[in-house]
Amino acid sequence: MATDGETPSDGDIRVLLALDLLLSLAFSLGVVYALDFVGIGEFTWANVAVATLFLAVVTYLAVLR
Repeated sequence: MATDGETPSDGDIRVLLALDLLLSLAFSLGVVYALDFVGIGEFTWANVAVATLFLAVVTYLAVLR
């Protein structure tokens, strides 16, 4: 609550995007590794990159927009 007449800030978009990419990368690493572990997919950095970009875009569209 802003009691001194100031409006609350939504934050810096660069920080939000950086956190989005970092958390998307961490989650994608886990998912791609798990899929490789059970034999469904293959762990490659290309697969991690595609999963990270997909997850980051979905997150941006769902939450930040």
